[in-house]
Amino acid sequence: MEAILNSTRSPEYPAEICIVISDNQDAAGLETARKENIEAVAFQRDDYDTRHGHEAAIRTAIDQSGADLVCLAGYMRILSADFTNAYQGRLINIHPSLLPKYKGLDTHQRAIDAGETEHGCTVHFVNSEMDGGIIIAQARVAVLKEDTANSLSARILIEEHKLYSKVIADLAKAL
Repeated sequence: MEAILNSTRSPEYPAEICIVISDNQDAAGLETARKENIEAVAFQRDDYDTRHGHEAAIRTAIDQSGADLVCLAGYMRILSADFTNAYQGRLINIHPSLLPKYKGLDTHQRAIDAGETEHGCTVHFVNSEMDGGIIIAQARVAVLKEDTANSLSARILIEEHKLYSKVIADLAKAL
């Protein structure tokens, strides 16, 4: 979220952040947003009896904010088909692997264990299948012999920040 925020500071950047939403009231991004006078709201899952109720509250906040594009960053839940269909073509996520390889968690260690020579990150449209949406863009990083999951993750994170901000700009121009 901070990388996106930093991109939006450029007068030429074609998007702005109008709301930051989390399902964790202690998420660092909420405080960062508030310091920048961006609306920041937490919808704790425990406060809702059903998944539908939780997602409905989030959808209401997004819709009221006027957001044209919904960008997930660190949101670690699979969203329902009702939710993803409501934002079809406008809901994106970044994943730390070269999808379709290594969906889910622990992608860096899994790539190292598999003997991959390259790894990376993917921005994709979100659907109700975990990391299963249409791929928009990818960035590749060499896997070095001495890499650990942490060292590989650190290099990929740099690429994630650049790639996500570029894709958001490209989509914002197209909307």
